[in-house]
Amino acid sequence: MKKTDKKIEKNLITALTHVCDAALDRVEGFQWLTHIANFNKFPESLSVICIFDSIDNLEQAKASAEVEALYALIGRELKAANIAISDVARHVCFDTEEECTAEHDGKWSVRLRKH
Repeated sequence: MKKTDKKIEKNLITALTHVCDAALDRVEGFQWLTHIANFNKFPESLSVICIFDSIDNLEQAKASAEVEALYALIGRELKAANIAISDVARHVCFDTEEECTAEHDGKWSVRLRKH
């Protein structure tokens, strides 16, 4: 990883930590988030994966516009970190601990490869 990539990664982690902390307080069922990026194609390659505890809580978040609030929060924090993406929704996806347990025996390292 190049020095500039390390700086971007550090800024990205800081921004997403702010998102995570805020979402834990505001969004029912939200548990954590992670990201995947290829720095040779950054920021186009950035994927942020938001993890909820259950399918029901994820569906409720989508129905109540909490997901839209997450998009806005992620967009603001990335912008503050000087990471410019035009369509936040294209870079964010959702998953649940419930589905990971059922489909991948709780092994996130295996499951995240599909994202």
